[in-house]
Amino acid sequence: MSDHAALATAAALDWGLPTPVFVRAGMNSLFHAGDAAVIRVGPSAFGAAADRHWLELMSSLDLRVPKLLRDIIEVDGLCVMALERVHPSGTVDWCEVGRMIRRVHGIDAREVPGLPNCVDFPHWQIGEVLADVADLIDEPALDGMRRCLEQWDGWRSAAIDGRVVCHGDVHPGNVVPTVEGPVLLDWDLRCLAPAGWDHSALMTWSERWDGSPGMYDAFADGYGLSLRGEWMAEAFAELRLLVATLMRLRAGRSNPLAAVESERRLRYWCGDPDAPRWTPQ
Repeated sequence: MSDHAALATAAALDWGLPTPVFVRAGMNSLFHAGDAAVIRVGPSAFGAAADRHWLELMSSLDLRVPKLLRDIIEVDGLCVMALERVHPSGTVDWCEVGRMIRRVHGIDAREVPGLPNCVDFPHWQIGEVLADVADLIDEPALDGMRRCLEQWDGWRSAAIDGRVVCHGDVHPGNVVPTVEGPVLLDWDLRCLAPAGWDHSALMTWSERWDGSPGMYDAFADGYGLSLRGEWMAEAFAELRLLVATLMRLRAGRSNPLAAVESERRLRYWCGDPDAPRWTPQ
């Protein structure tokens, strides 16, 4: 984190931006640089040139994404970028988000070479991650997780068919409502996957997370198709819940807040009918 802050400060000075103020850290560290800019520091799976090309492509397709304000700096495997600061206003128009994702899915993959397959993400190596945190899971929850994997056995090989260009992580934390319409953030998990990959998080958001009713239905209306009942999308939806739980368990080894949240999530896998909704982190 101290390295990220130092890089953000140095970049802001070089770019003539206000002194950055830390906002939050996750896969990337975010800093506000005045009211107009956000500085993001973190690893890029794609590199500066590919990230720049991606944002330019999104803008050319009239997809609302934060504008790149300065050329991206690469330092020791980290990318430092200055992006337009998006100011929230109103509520998310999920129908419009669905229309935007439909346009993303229409991109010719040859325009964005080097996209990974969804099955190749490290956190989706479910068997390996489960083995790593199995000591933190009680037997009833472990049984529930195993039943999930048995139900959707074969998902990995099936996910090779019908792939399109995907955002990779469509959920409320990556969408900001503005007066011009919703803005899509965080394209770090863009990939090639069946269309259901981008539907799946929202398919459970109202029930399992702290989502408002009807979010997915509105998204599907805008997209032009609901994937409820489609085998691959339903598999992704349930497996996303499993992956989210396993990653909280792993984080909980060193983060007390993550450990508390992982206990909440385990109640779902135990089959507890009163299992609380989960808190996104």
